Amino acid sequence: MGDNLAAKPQPQEDLDGDGRWMSIHERFLAEVKEKEPEVVFIGDSHIALLEHTDVYKEFFAPLHGLCLGVRGDTTSNVLWRIQNGELEVIKPKVLVLLIGTNNRGQTPEQILSGIRAIVECVLKKQPQAALFVAKIPPRGEKPNPKRELLAKVNAGLANALADVPNCRILDIDPGFVGADGMIDHRDMYDFLHLTPQGYRKAFEIVHIAVSSVLNPDSA
Repeated sequence: MGDNLAAKPQPQEDLDGDGRWMSIHERFLAEVKEKEPEVVFIGDSHIALLEHTDVYKEFFAPLHGLCLGVRGDTTSNVLWRIQNGELEVIKPKVLVLLIGTNNRGQTPEQILSGIRAIVECVLKKQPQAALFVAKIPPRGEKPNPKRELLAKVNAGLANALADVPNCRILDIDPGFVGADGMIDHRDMYDFLHLTPQGYRKAFEIVHIAVSSVLNPDSA
């Protein structure tokens, strides 16, 4: 992995000195000991906020879903959390990973290396589970360099994970960027985080994919 920080496990820096990130991690460690989830979501704020949406309550709560998402997390933060107990004890049938939008100062190749490191770690700990790696949603009201970088990451996912067994790429973007290159605030209220409407559009796609694994006869 060399000096690629995207693939180096490390806790999120405690910039405010209140220890919140580690407290969340410890809460997750307690939750995995209490629950028997069939579907586990792992990632950043996209996953952290998912748990509080109607679409989650409708589609995933009945499946005994578990969200292990932390605002601001990068690939290195998620990798650290997984290496430090968050995927122990439980044996889900499906895992959904969504990460990468917070990686800064890194190339698409470095971010892909970080995602690859997480995928390898996840499947080592949960070899029985089907893993969906979600493409990173676009961001910014107008075309911008960050959006272009994430598009390159998304384009490279299939090749970066081509030889990984039981792993599928999932495009959860229903068309958030319009023909004019703009993102509608009704889908992303701050042009990054999804609104309830945006979550429904993106995670109906996830629900179909998850259902194809849990109930293959009805898919």
